[in-house]
Amino acid sequence: MLTSINHSLRRKIGKALSQWQMIQEGDNVAVGLSGGKDSLILLHALHDLQRRSPVHFSLAAITVKLSGLDTSPLQSYCEALDIPYNVIEQDIIGIIHERREKSPCSFCANMRRGIISSWASQNGYRKLALGHTLDDAVETFFMNLLHSGRAKSFQPKSLMTRTGVTVIRPLVLATESAIIDEVKRLELPVISSPCPFAGHTERQRMRDYIAGLRKDIPDLYGKILHALQNLSDSESWEA
Repeated sequence: MLTSINHSLRRKIGKALSQWQMIQEGDNVAVGLSGGKDSLILLHALHDLQRRSPVHFSLAAITVKLSGLDTSPLQSYCEALDIPYNVIEQDIIGIIHERREKSPCSFCANMRRGIISSWASQNGYRKLALGHTLDDAVETFFMNLLHSGRAKSFQPKSLMTRTGVTVIRPLVLATESAIIDEVKRLELPVISSPCPFAGHTERQRMRDYIAGLRKDIPDLYGKILHALQNLSDSESWEA
């Protein structure tokens, strides 16, 4: 039997699932599996929940395969969990170079989400689980605030009107540091991204900036989370 997620992280995920009513009885849930630590923890946690919860739901994993990405460890991992695994090949990096995209991370994320959402809709999966964390939410908040003057971040749960698929983010209350520790403990098969832009993006610069802020404001994440739950009706995280 596979090792369960630790209690602290499981409690954070459970709180998010409950607060925003992310998964209901009979849901078919597709998990966007990039092979990074966040998506692997997400899949592991939902599989763990599937075994424990009185709410019955199905899982499938899907990877948008970038050029040079070896998905065989993910295939083996999903087989061990008995979760159907699907791969869609798409040369997003080539498209970024061809278009000379100024925001490659945003373009890639949007394109992958669109591809996975379309697959989910076509295959009867009305929920799409993505591995965004509290760190990602805070970074997005600051990027919107400092670059566009808008106090907002992505929603924990949102409907994609084009496909009718609802995006859920069960890790939205969990921190990267907790996930890193758990990935090491569980020895999950994290694979390296072939993305040539990794570590040299605006998001990485924002991540470094926030790390500096947290030295002076240890409870920065808690304050931003409180702010997100008290925004206007259209942007608020209030359940």
